[in-house]
Amino acid sequence: MSVGKLYNFYDGKFIVNVSYQLQDKSEASWWGELVPTEHSGQLGNGVGYVIELEDGRKGRCSIRKEVNRAATGSPSRYRYSFKGLGLLK
Repeated sequence: MSVGKLYNFYDGKFIVNVSYQLQDKSEASWWGELVPTEHSGQLGNGVGYVIELEDGRKGRCSIRKEVNRAATGSPSRYRYSFKGLGLLK
């Protein structure tokens, strides 16, 4: 998995580092899965996020917690699916 960062779309503040797997790498249609690298209680389902990829590209995205997909760790870290909302640049 690659390492990236997740930001709040509305104020641009950094939220958490993430490990992610990008499933479709085209600029206009992209999606994948991510796991926060540290515990963050700030993640909720919704469209208010920007993901920064390992190569420096950024894009607005929505995330959704995957049910029964907790990654190993203490405390539990959940897996999230993400979907791009616009261009990845």
